[in-house]
Amino acid sequence: MADTFDLVRSPRLSIVIPTPADTAAMEETLVSVLEHRPDDCEIVVALGCEYADPWNIREEVRFVQAPTGSSLVSCVNLGMAASEGDVVHILAAGWRATEGWTDLPLERFEDDDVGAVVPLGVASDDHERVVSAGVRCAVGGRRIDVAADTKWRKALASGTLPTGATVPQGPVLEAGFWRSDLLEMTGRGFTTACGEAAADADMAVTLARSGCRVVIEQHSLVVAPTATAGRVRASSFQAGLHAERLFWRSVAGSSFVSALVLHLVEIVRHAIARAPMGTVPMLVGRMVAFLQFGDSMTRYRQLRSLMATAGERAASATEEQQTIRIDGPHAGVARPRQRKSRESAPLRKSA
Repeated sequence: MADTFDLVRSPRLSIVIPTPADTAAMEETLVSVLEHRPDDCEIVVALGCEYADPWNIREEVRFVQAPTGSSLVSCVNLGMAASEGDVVHILAAGWRATEGWTDLPLERFEDDDVGAVVPLGVASDDHERVVSAGVRCAVGGRRIDVAADTKWRKALASGTLPTGATVPQGPVLEAGFWRSDLLEMTGRGFTTACGEAAADADMAVTLARSGCRVVIEQHSLVVAPTATAGRVRASSFQAGLHAERLFWRSVAGSSFVSALVLHLVEIVRHAIARAPMGTVPMLVGRMVAFLQFGDSMTRYRQLRSLMATAGERAASATEEQQTIRIDGPHAGVARPRQRKSRESAPLRKSA
């Protein structure tokens, strides 16, 4: 009798809920996900603490255990590594899902060049107010919360999707959709070198250098907690340490002279922001990170490799567009099809 092999198909979507410590917040997130659960998905909860599973839901949810005391970044990486879906959705403990929040992001990934999709995070007490819309990493090494950017908020309030310099380079650490093979491209997922405050900005640099497109989907809404759950407020020393590491890890692909000038400006801004008591510890943290800049050489080579691959891919795509086959029939020139864009839909205004 021939052996029979059961082929188990991987799910289309993996929903990862990283939970460093707050199991009550995790249960709140889990309830919202199960209530609006899409088809063809798995749910993975990455725990950095003990959880007794009082509701006996292990048949519906897969729990993976990180070492006790693991950070949010470590829990995210563990959950991503344990997931099996083509698309990985991170939704940190304390954040809540809404009706149909995964539908349009999954459609976005039908384009092969899309690496990540940014959902809009709305305030828990006012779903008309956008509080999260991805991150950017400035040339000087500063993490920029896009939703807090004045230009972005003005554009959103006008009813149009912001463009240009205010477009996010990646999702925030707590809420985002990612193509699963990005984990292989980055090696270990999000870095721990930049701490919880800047790990998402570091990953945004990876996306930018790799040539992957990042799309913001304004019709995918997640509810942010009143206070950012799972993150530990960094000390001034840690803030300086992680910010300096972010700069040196992001410098590949930028003009070094202009990046250095803008970086000095950023240090002055940071010093003023931490004044008076936190300025000296912040500067000490930056000095320590500067002395460790040699550790960023591996990262530098990684980004240069990603840029080279992206360049080759772009050149190949251009060559394919310019190549005309002579061994087959050719269609006449047709009128370009007008593609309906979701971006043309009206946006809800931010408060």
